[in-house]
Amino acid sequence: MSAKENSFGDLLKVKPIIGMIHLSALPGSPRAHGGFHEVLGRALADAETLAAGGCHALMMENFGDIPFVPGRVTATVVAAMTKVAVEVKRKVSLPLGINVLRNDGISALAIAHAADADFIRVNVLTGARVTDQGVIGGIADVLLREQSATGAGRIKILADVDVKHSAALAARPLADEVKDTLLRGLADAVIVSGSGTGAAVDLNKLKQVREAAQRAPVLIGSGVSVDSLEGLMPYASGFIVGTSLKKDGRADQKVELKRVQDLVQKHKALLERYPAV
Repeated sequence: MSAKENSFGDLLKVKPIIGMIHLSALPGSPRAHGGFHEVLGRALADAETLAAGGCHALMMENFGDIPFVPGRVTATVVAAMTKVAVEVKRKVSLPLGINVLRNDGISALAIAHAADADFIRVNVLTGARVTDQGVIGGIADVLLREQSATGAGRIKILADVDVKHSAALAARPLADEVKDTLLRGLADAVIVSGSGTGAAVDLNKLKQVREAAQRAPVLIGSGVSVDSLEGLMPYASGFIVGTSLKKDGRADQKVELKRVQDLVQKHKALLERYPAV
């Protein structure tokens, strides 16, 4: 196995902090204003700040493209995100993940493959969820076949369970959802989050996911901050962090270096007590 293929496993050894790059509205979306170079400049600035502050990896998503589409995004969005991803990889030598909202894992995989990124996030890999975009169904069947057909097996799939901004279409045990995501959806890791962007994760929910996932990686997908980190550390394999690193704790603001440094410093101290297993 090459070093590139093993990079995600190596990343998990440090219970990584994965800093979010929330893209501004891309061309064609309702809130788009100014030019694409402004979007690119903001993304690169945030990427450099996250890296300078000590994040272990980055993840990029089209956060500004509300209202999100439930299926495939436009070719314009794919092209724009690919360009940003390529430039981020050129500027910052950290592993990079791609999330195409609301649930376009096919485009995320294509962007990651073209930009030499390392992993993708998929909000609904298996099952079905009721969201503000309507009912969204799992895409594991088409995504995994696309991954195989394009030779993109090195790109890891991080999949949400009980994903934020959604509700279950039908009640079922959380443990069953976790097991289906890993064993039938073939996710490489699962993500557990709070009810919405920046919302804290319920600790009991996290413990249930951790137990059901057994030795599979479990990442926290929202609500991670300096204050909440210690309570999450014993159960998490990594942390996807966005709003708490931004000015005023707002996702649409720029990343602030001191916020990143404070979280990384706290993480380093806690890692000695709660090492990766």
